Amino acid sequence: MSYRPSLWPVSVKAVAFDRRARVLLLRNERDEWELPGGRLEIGPPEGSNPGDPSPEATVERELREETGWEVQAGPLIDAWVYEPLPGRRVLIVTYACVVLTPDRDPVVSHEHSRVGLFAKEEVADLNMPAGYKRSIATAYTSTSRT
Repeated sequence: MSYRPSLWPVSVKAVAFDRRARVLLLRNERDEWELPGGRLEIGPPEGSNPGDPSPEATVERELREETGWEVQAGPLIDAWVYEPLPGRRVLIVTYACVVLTPDRDPVVSHEHSRVGLFAKEEVADLNMPAGYKRSIATAYTSTSRT
């Protein structure tokens, strides 16, 4: 019998736009587009690394690591449950973010195969979970992006 954790993993994601109001997305190993972000790091038990002090700090760190963009986490815009594989569920928490380095081109890290910037009207046709699409739509509305 395999181990099944009793707690849900939490992934903190960012909706970030470039100067042209295009949303930043990354291509994952399942050949889907996804929002950048990742899991909260609690740090090792001995305390040598304190881990992430907040979900906002997590999303800011993850964007820097995955794309090279510096961001400031803004408002919480969505939370939803994603099942990337049968029986494996993840709580996705999404923040709207302000890009502090808008002139810097995003780069792709070793965690993804591609980086892309997509206009609002392109998002609907992308291979990505509906929850990400809803988060992006909410961010366009709540941040007055066109």
